[in-house]
Amino acid sequence: MIDVKGKWALITGASRGIGYLSAIFMAKQGCNLVLQSRSKEHSQKVVDEVKALGVQAHAVACELSDLVQVQKMLTEVDNLGVQIDIVLNNAGLQIAYRVDYYDTPVNDYLVSYNVNTVAPAMICYHFLPKMQARGFGRIVNTTSGIRLEPEQAGYSASKAALDKITIDLGSKLNGSDVMLNLVDPGWCRTDLGGPKAPNSPESALPGVLVGAFANDKKCGRIFSAQDFAGLSLSDAVAKAESCAAPY
Repeated sequence: MIDVKGKWALITGASRGIGYLSAIFMAKQGCNLVLQSRSKEHSQKVVDEVKALGVQAHAVACELSDLVQVQKMLTEVDNLGVQIDIVLNNAGLQIAYRVDYYDTPVNDYLVSYNVNTVAPAMICYHFLPKMQARGFGRIVNTTSGIRLEPEQAGYSASKAALDKITIDLGSKLNGSDVMLNLVDPGWCRTDLGGPKAPNSPESALPGVLVGAFANDKKCGRIFSAQDFAGLSLSDAVAKAESCAAPY
């Protein structure tokens, strides 16, 4: 298991839900943070909280459906003068639940793919070469276990596309100290999951973070966060490292 003390992590969707909990968790491990949300004001609470835990933190603002803003955010992160060692592509969008799914509008796909697929891919493409040049990096992309629900077609298809991108990219990194993996938080009571979800956001930790701490040089895996619920971080990471790569 790696020691993240003094390293820098970028977390998207950090102002609430699992992103917020992940930011607090990482700060408690001594990890410095760059925290994305739609506005810097949204992130100020978590920035203040993680700084109180003794780490450095910056807020960056970006609407992830706007790919021009995504590129500007990446430039802003570069201009902070910090070295991003870990990326948690946590932010996601479930645009609608379509009971009349044959009437699913095209825009469901366009917006869903921008937020859930293209933006995280841009972030991966931006930081992976830098990580490879330094010989270290961890990226965890958040996916979904939703299947067989055309009511959520835009969301589920965009996450399936992210899976494909992550697994294919990971095949080029396998065996190096730059690791790219996926995590499925499970259905949690977040703003995205809604109040009827069976799992608390807290149950997704430490599972959503095992890919950031694993040290076995395996890529392309999909970790189910709920499989690690109730475990200590060290036990969760050991369990994650026992999972084989998919190729």
